[in-house]
Amino acid sequence: MSRDTVISGEARLSVQVEGEAGKPWLLVANSLASDLSMWDAQMPLLLETHRVIRWDTRGHGASSAPEGPYSFDMLVADMVAVLDHVGAERADIMGLSLGGMTALGLGLQHPQRVGRMIVCDARADNPPPFVAGWNERIAAIREGGMAAIAEGTLARWFTPGCDAQVREKARRMILATPQTGYTGCARALQELDYLKDLPGMRPPVLYVAGAEDQGAPREVMSAMAEATPRSQLAVLPGLAHLPNMENPNAFAGAVRPWLAVAASEHGA
Repeated sequence: MSRDTVISGEARLSVQVEGEAGKPWLLVANSLASDLSMWDAQMPLLLETHRVIRWDTRGHGASSAPEGPYSFDMLVADMVAVLDHVGAERADIMGLSLGGMTALGLGLQHPQRVGRMIVCDARADNPPPFVAGWNERIAAIREGGMAAIAEGTLARWFTPGCDAQVREKARRMILATPQTGYTGCARALQELDYLKDLPGMRPPVLYVAGAEDQGAPREVMSAMAEATPRSQLAVLPGLAHLPNMENPNAFAGAVRPWLAVAASEHGA
């Protein structure tokens, strides 16, 4: 397993490919303030059916952090650059939060590149309280660095009963995120405007929502599912914004059947 670098615009994206050649591709996108390691617990499951492409979103992990603001058009272009680099004409897509929102953009703008999608704990619109919340976090990190938002972010990501080791791994990812990258992506989130376009989504979508998630509440994701043709919604009880990290088994139960169908549609 090795890292490769993909150039997309002014960004250098750190990409990792795992799995057997010949299996269908699965492109996996991380959340804001994390890196590709947030999917570590899912890799045995994902590799059963797919060859997996992970990368650190621009401004995160081992990818570069160009000056922002970023946009979803930019983040979608990064996805296309990664697919092009590995030679994947078509891939299934799984993304969480920012990664899920970017996946929606890819499905809307480049449906011919997408098989099936899994969109976890994401939203598709930007109501005023959502926009204001990002202004507050941007101001906080300007004054106190990433440490200023770490505890609040962890409180949104996980329930109080979450394993301490999981929380600590997440804390390290948050603190390692460059302020430029966080702010650049936060500005993109403030411009999020895909809800009106969801009725035209062509790829099938599985939406996955943590029942306790306040950032992408299940009623918001239910409305997204209702607006999206050929979609399903899975709600995970007792979990919040990063259910894949807090309870990998529950998350696997929600996505495994969809992954199997996705692989079969590629002829696997």
